[in-house]
Amino acid sequence: MLPINSKEGSAARLLFLPGLMCDSRIFAAQTGRFPGSVAVHGYGLLRTITDMARRALETVSGRLSLVGHSMGARVAIEAFRLAPERIERIALLSTGIHPPRPGEAEARHALRDVGRAQGVEALVDQWLPPMLAPGRRQDEAVMAPLRTMCREVGVEVFAAQVEALLDRPLVEPVLPQITCPTLIAVGSEDRWSPPAQHEEIAAALPHAQLRVIAGAGHMLPAEAPEQLNATIAEWLSWPTHAQGVS
Repeated sequence: MLPINSKEGSAARLLFLPGLMCDSRIFAAQTGRFPGSVAVHGYGLLRTITDMARRALETVSGRLSLVGHSMGARVAIEAFRLAPERIERIALLSTGIHPPRPGEAEARHALRDVGRAQGVEALVDQWLPPMLAPGRRQDEAVMAPLRTMCREVGVEVFAAQVEALLDRPLVEPVLPQITCPTLIAVGSEDRWSPPAQHEEIAAALPHAQLRVIAGAGHMLPAEAPEQLNATIAEWLSWPTHAQGVS
C-alpha cells in the first residue's frame, strides 16, 4: 500500500467526501488502500453545501488532498472556496458544475416523495440501479453493500441533501482559482454525469487532467475500486506548485 505521506505521495492528509445518500462506506476500498486517509462519515441533516464543506474542513486539521464523489465533489469545491490555503490538491469524481437544470427539482422531489410515502427500500430500489453501469446492477458483491448503505442513510438525509443540491452554490467564480493539481475522473458508463460533462469540467480548471475509467457507472469508488485507486495514486504523485507546477 502507498502511504499518503511517502516520497511518492502527498504530504497533505487525504480526505474523501461522499455524495448523495452515501457515507464513508462508499470509500471502503480507498481508505483501505491509502493508510492515514480519512472519509467524512456523512453530513447528517445538513441542508447546504456550505455547511457540508465546513464539516469536511473540521474533520481533520492541516493541509488536505480532497477527493469528492458526486455531491461530495461540489462539497470539495466549496471547501476550496472557504479555505484555499489548506487544499494541496483536489479530485472531482462523477460530478457536475452546472446549476440546477429544468425539471431537476421535480425529479429529485419525486424520489423524495417515494421514500416518504413508500419507505426507504422503495426509494433505494428506484434510485440506486441507474447509478451503476448496466453490467454491475446484477452483481450482488457490488450492489448489496451499496443498497445497505443507502437504506441506512435513510429518507430524511436524502431529503436534506436534495435541498442542498437544489440550492447549490454557483461554482464558476471558484473554478479559475483552483490551480492545484486537479484530477477529474468518471466511469465510461456513467449515465447520470457522463464523460462529456467531465470534459467540460476539466476544460474549466487550470491544472486538471481527465481520466475515464472503463466499465464503471456513477458509483465509481465501489464499481471500479482498483482502477480508481491506481488513478488516485497517480494523482498524488503529480507535483504541486512548490514542486514545480506553474
